[in-house]
Amino acid sequence: MIFSMVMSCSPHLCLPRSHMVMQKTIRCSSSVSTASESIQFDLKNYWTTLIRDINQKLDEAVPVKYPNQIYEAMRYSVLAKGAKRSPPIMCVAACELFGGNRLAAFPTACALEMVHAASLIHDDLPCMDDDPTRRGLPANHTVFGVDMAILAGDALFPLGFQHIVSHTPSDLVPEDRVLRVITEIARAVGSTGMAAGQFLDLEGGPNAVDSVQEKKYGEMGECSAVCGGLLAGASDEEIQHLRRYGRAVGVLYRVVDDILEAKETEDKSEGKKKKGKSYVSLYGIEKAKKIAEDLRAQAKRELDGLAKYGDKVIPLYSFVDYAADRGFSLDN
Repeated sequence: MIFSMVMSCSPHLCLPRSHMVMQKTIRCSSSVSTASESIQFDLKNYWTTLIRDINQKLDEAVPVKYPNQIYEAMRYSVLAKGAKRSPPIMCVAACELFGGNRLAAFPTACALEMVHAASLIHDDLPCMDDDPTRRGLPANHTVFGVDMAILAGDALFPLGFQHIVSHTPSDLVPEDRVLRVITEIARAVGSTGMAAGQFLDLEGGPNAVDSVQEKKYGEMGECSAVCGGLLAGASDEEIQHLRRYGRAVGVLYRVVDDILEAKETEDKSEGKKKKGKSYVSLYGIEKAKKIAEDLRAQAKRELDGLAKYGDKVIPLYSFVDYAADRGFSLDN
């Protein structure tokens, strides 16, 4: 990937550049250019390598045991093909930014994916978003039934917390940092976080779209970035930069997903209208693109506050442009 003044665009989506305020942007290649030096960085290789590591650790963390049906339903979603592992990878990248060891971050990274999977299981339920598919495959409740899907989601949330406590290396992460990580995840998924986002998506009016996007989607990105920083001992000021960065990236990812889905629907003569509140459904594709570009700029402004860490911030910069432009596929 290349930091430069030029942005290459995905064949599926090209966001306008007029609202960009950052000097550092990404192009899809292996060379990263800044004003002072040229750095080699391959985001796809970085990402796919971490996906393999995290998939292996998730496979070990969620074995099939009694009651088998619940664990099979849990594994179906946690180990689903096509999962990009964005929350755990953002956590690892944030931890490494501040000099942390990725081995210290892996237990929390896996827990974030468990929490993410649980939230998706519950979001897809008929009483929520009523989506029979997820990532092109049958949703959990479509395969295992609504009752087992609810139990699988319920079980994944506490398993994530348990995994952090039992697997985080005590020689790498002090106990007080572990407690702050657990508190952060509990806040993100609770009644003022992602649960509030789902409530507003179901019950709020059209004016609730900003809160829906921030709570339902931004919370996961915020929590992932913050947890990585907490594990590595980032300062309170640095945590605030990560908090605002992660929230912007989380919403950006969702907005671009909605734009791409809307474009795909336009090309088809039929299709089920997606439930839920989005910028695309409220304002249309063009205004949603403007919002996405503003989110990209906002995320990068926060990373400017971490510029003293030099090259270590590059993965977090690159995630922003990947979220906006989808310059390569992670399907394999």
